Amino acid sequence: MSATRFAVMLCKAKFIGELIPPVAPFDQKSGRETWTAAFAPDGSYFAWSQGHRIVRLVPWKKCLASFSVKKEDRSSGAGPRRLSRQNSEGSLLPGEPREHTIDCGDIVWGLAFGSSVPEKQSRCVNIEWHRFKFGQDQLLLATGLNNGRIKIWDVYTGKLLLNLMDHTDIVRDLTFAPDGSLVLVSASRDKTLRIWDLKDDGEDQMLILYRHILILLTVWKNTVGYNTSFALQVFLWDMDKYTLIRKLEGHHNDVVSCEFSPDGALLATASYDTRVIVWDPHTATVLLELGHLFPPPSPIFAGGANDRWVRSVAFCHDGWHIASVTDDRLVRFWSISEKSPQAVAPLTNGLCCAFSTDGSVLAAGSRDGSVHFWASPRRIASLQHLCRLTLRRVMPTQQVYTLPIPFSMQDYLAYKTL
Repeated sequence: MSATRFAVMLCKAKFIGELIPPVAPFDQKSGRETWTAAFAPDGSYFAWSQGHRIVRLVPWKKCLASFSVKKEDRSSGAGPRRLSRQNSEGSLLPGEPREHTIDCGDIVWGLAFGSSVPEKQSRCVNIEWHRFKFGQDQLLLATGLNNGRIKIWDVYTGKLLLNLMDHTDIVRDLTFAPDGSLVLVSASRDKTLRIWDLKDDGEDQMLILYRHILILLTVWKNTVGYNTSFALQVFLWDMDKYTLIRKLEGHHNDVVSCEFSPDGALLATASYDTRVIVWDPHTATVLLELGHLFPPPSPIFAGGANDRWVRSVAFCHDGWHIASVTDDRLVRFWSISEKSPQAVAPLTNGLCCAFSTDGSVLAAGSRDGSVHFWASPRRIASLQHLCRLTLRRVMPTQQVYTLPIPFSMQDYLAYKTL
């Protein structure tokens, strides 16, 4: 089935705006791609790598305001407005969030926001001094670069705080522990996974794990996962004991993007085999397969080139919805209760996607350095999902099966099936 016909049959997601880089003579050359985009945990900022070593930090409320169409514009049929990367700080009031253009010095492959909680102590025990004090209102941005460096920036001022230089190849992905401890995990093509304690100024790495690393997952409840370069497996690590928990096997081509659901109960993995697989990471069970090519390709065809490579997958913060970006020039919105997408949107040369903190907007970056935004076509979650979501905040799936309740209730509360 052609992508055009497929799009016509489905609901079209509402496009609300885009961020575009300035036109420059070198924009047609390689290096202008938006490889990554991220929202701050508190929803205050949006960041994207707009190519040619530049990262743009924009207050998210300002983005939404610029995308809003005035009533007179609607009546005249005008579409959403565009926001370029040019500063407009002259009209800001004191204390308002400011835009920042950050020159990272090399192509940016990974971005991650991290916020500090003062009572969260450093995991390093022999600390006698610090160059930086991380207060409760501290918001950091980590950037992973083509030359293997990781640069840490103060989001509010745009100033460089730390320059971590131990990786020897592209830093492909980054993630902060969500507990405010400022523990940062980096994944590089130098085949190492490195764990940093930024409250110790990043001077000492807590641990180096060696594998063929390409993509890193979000840290959740002391677990981190990543997949191997040019391989079909996803590795899950215990981040307290730094031991390998298990491997997830089921894809027929390279796994290039992964993300946990916010409650840590589900894991979505995207592959060049044209599929997104939703797993129970605690039992290594395949719960759902979201196909992007119909009929589904055979393992032999899925292991080769096709025009349905899935480039990126993102979990909405309600744990109920997923978005995927694929080479067939479509962005798809899914519900984990259905095997067909809820809505689609056109996107040429898409590379990455991320949901806003409240889950209402999806951002997707492309090869021309721009980012496009759509309103998320969400549906009300089922009572079963809400019960599961609540329970996952206190226990993982395997503990559900130890509860002294009937088996039927255990299955209802566990992600055995979707």
